[in-house]
Amino acid sequence: MRKQRIDIVRVAVPSPLRRYFDYLPPSGTALAIIKPGMRVKVPFGRQSLVALVSDITQHTTIARNKLRRITKIIDDTPMIGSHEMKLARWAAEYYQHAPGEVYAAFLPLSLRRGAPAEMPKTLCYALTPSGKSLAPSTLQRAPRQQALLERLAGAKKPLAISELAEVGGSWREALRRLIDKGWVQRLACDSTTEKTLPTESAPKLNDAQQYAVDSMRDRESDFSATLLDGITGSGKTEVYLSCIEHVAAMQRQTLVLLPEIGLTPQAVARYRQRLGQGVHTYHSELSEKDRLATWLAARNGTAKVIIGTRSAVFLPLAQPGLIVIDEEHDTSFKQQDGFRYSARDLAVVRAQQADIPVLLGSATPSFESLENVRQNRYHAMYLPERAGAAVHPTLRILDVRSRPMPGGISDLLADRIRYHLDNGGQVLLFLNRRGYAPVLTCHHCGWIAECQRCDARMTLHRGARLLVCHHCGKLQPEPAQCPSCDKPSLEPMGKGTERIEEQLSKAFPGVELARIDRDSTRRKGELERLLQAVHTGKTRLLVGTQMLAKGHDFPGVSLVGIINADQGLFGLDFRASERLAQLIVQVAGRAGRAEKPGEVLIQTHHPEHPLLRQLVAHGYAEFAKAGLEERRLAGMPPYSALALFRAESTKSAAPSAFLQQVAHRFRSDEELEVLGPATAPMARRAGHVRAQLLLRSTRRAHLNRVLAERVAELEGLPSARGVRWSLDVDPLELF
Repeated sequence: MRKQRIDIVRVAVPSPLRRYFDYLPPSGTALAIIKPGMRVKVPFGRQSLVALVSDITQHTTIARNKLRRITKIIDDTPMIGSHEMKLARWAAEYYQHAPGEVYAAFLPLSLRRGAPAEMPKTLCYALTPSGKSLAPSTLQRAPRQQALLERLAGAKKPLAISELAEVGGSWREALRRLIDKGWVQRLACDSTTEKTLPTESAPKLNDAQQYAVDSMRDRESDFSATLLDGITGSGKTEVYLSCIEHVAAMQRQTLVLLPEIGLTPQAVARYRQRLGQGVHTYHSELSEKDRLATWLAARNGTAKVIIGTRSAVFLPLAQPGLIVIDEEHDTSFKQQDGFRYSARDLAVVRAQQADIPVLLGSATPSFESLENVRQNRYHAMYLPERAGAAVHPTLRILDVRSRPMPGGISDLLADRIRYHLDNGGQVLLFLNRRGYAPVLTCHHCGWIAECQRCDARMTLHRGARLLVCHHCGKLQPEPAQCPSCDKPSLEPMGKGTERIEEQLSKAFPGVELARIDRDSTRRKGELERLLQAVHTGKTRLLVGTQMLAKGHDFPGVSLVGIINADQGLFGLDFRASERLAQLIVQVAGRAGRAEKPGEVLIQTHHPEHPLLRQLVAHGYAEFAKAGLEERRLAGMPPYSALALFRAESTKSAAPSAFLQQVAHRFRSDEELEVLGPATAPMARRAGHVRAQLLLRSTRRAHLNRVLAERVAELEGLPSARGVRWSLDVDPLELF
């Protein structure tokens, strides 16, 4: 249909449809007051939805009598600024995702629902006039009340519950008594995630650190992407902090992205001790009230530093000055469902659009970032030595073939654990498999506990007496006898962190032990409590999953043991070796970060494997150099671009039938290699049959252009109605 000239408001409606929608302005409303980035309420089907204005135009292909009107303009000013709008448009086009869902990612949930953009109120506490005149020493017989009174007396502002909780013990009852006595009052304060903490002075930087800081300052006035390639313990965070201090002195903001929520408390404490006020956090475990408070503080500029996980890349920034991406190699920066974006890549694009520097740090840089350095798209700075008196840990491969392995721990490793404990060290054991055992089988008839909804085996969690599918989340009680033959001959096979914990408790009785994985840290505050026990030295033995491999600083750890390096040696994914090498190096980096020399022992049944040998003998840099050459010869990323279509359905033939039609639309392009469709490596998950189709091109721009031309029409395919399908541009997981 020919375009008509009408006053039109183009809107991004939160729906899975890959297009914008045109509306007329509300009756009697001047078009001039509606701006891109404002929230509006629109009729959509039988619903009324909160959407974002994308554009004002006079052209539409819809007949005027078919156009519906906006029912309400929610905001007086745009919620999303021009920089964020530009990034949203770019992201929707690059990832070929529904624009309404992309735009919605830029708002916290309460604003998506139409709530006013007002700083939420929260309860806080302050001394009353009579409380201010009371000497805390008069409460010596009530130590908790005395501690609370001293805490409130020393604060420059009313304190939130989270700040009073630092007193510990039965502080809630003590607080209630102080209120009843009229010494403390409740107030309604602006919600905030920052705390009042003393600041600490910056340590003297070594030459490599100082060079990195000076180099960043030379590039402070415009866009640049810099890879800070520093070994574990080399002081990358000190470089970040020095750069952030300089940015803050110019009254500009810094966004710091971390890969895991588990790293946030430790990082926030360090940043606040150094920078004082103005440090906020943004991640999924915050309450909605706190997320809104941080969002508003970032938007109005009072948040000088925002530390967050991948969703923080969408925060509005009043005065952006720097973006820092710590552990830039980490796959957690990639969203694996819904809007499948890479926060690392979006952060680089955002910095480019805002004309500010972005700093990417890692001890094990991704192959993509290393290739960007080689192509001179990124600058590179190196921190080759550990900071202070710490030295590189020694790495050694333990050949465990034919050796006794009670509970998964060889006699060789057990001897070294005992040696380090006897000499005052702490020991960290790593196994990237939670639960007690990955397989429960019957010794009599061979029955195996399998998930009825997935092509996967159930994992035994003995502490909870449950069988758990780690793919769909299905739970069932641990059986007392075999469901097939009724014999009481069930045996766990393989090892998980629970089993390692059990074996350590037997082998080292009386030694304080902690297990850190997703199961042991579900309760709020439990991770912080466990980590604190490690830092104080109370916990001597530590066992956990990759939650322990990223960014944690354990000065007392002198031995790291990698229980099973064989898990990733023979993966199907072309990135498997890269990820295993990164994981080994990151875990190894927890050892010897202070005065005590560090030792790293790697248990394997394949001691001659070239990946392990190369890592131990030559380090990650040489491994990555060889790995990149293999990728180049194979024509895999970063020397090509990928796009992965996934489809699933309860009907077994539907996913492949849909993907066959998708493949037909791309096979005519000579610059595209179409691989599939094929059954997914896990063919059935959560009761759905799954298939996938991979597109590959040596030219990223060409792949993006072809996707932009042809993806929208896929929604109209008859076969699309019976499947749930998605497109993943630059996929990190080929499953």
